[in-house]
Amino acid sequence: MPCVEVSELISGDRSRVYGLISDMESYPRFMPSLNKLEVVEKGEGWTVTAWDTSISGMNFRWLERDEFDPDNGRISYRQVSGDLKRFEGEWRVEDADGQCKVTLLVDFDFGVPMLSSLLNPVATLKLRQNGEAMLRAIKSRCETETQ
Repeated sequence: MPCVEVSELISGDRSRVYGLISDMESYPRFMPSLNKLEVVEKGEGWTVTAWDTSISGMNFRWLERDEFDPDNGRISYRQVSGDLKRFEGEWRVEDADGQCKVTLLVDFDFGVPMLSSLLNPVATLKLRQNGEAMLRAIKSRCETETQ
């Protein structure tokens, strides 16, 4: 299964950076690839979120369960229904020499074995580019709001 991992150093307090990342409903305001993101269910330390995104002109929709671990700076997620057979991963926020290292991990499977050799390399590239754009948007938002 393809896996994408992207990281970015962000100036700011770890708990504040984690707070922005865990406020997923705010993502569409500063992430152009997101058409809509809605919290549809919420419990102690978890949410179920509905995502609608466009990547290179292709729309993807899914529901995911997000598990929050603020003490360890982690948010794990996994698709519970949607366009892919499997879509899961993790956000990590770690201290790094006076900054925060934010890592986004995405593990996915289209569920079409005959097309995987064609789709996976393109999807991996697009997910990497999208993940990097998400991290740049989070960095910009964190660093702009702290000034």
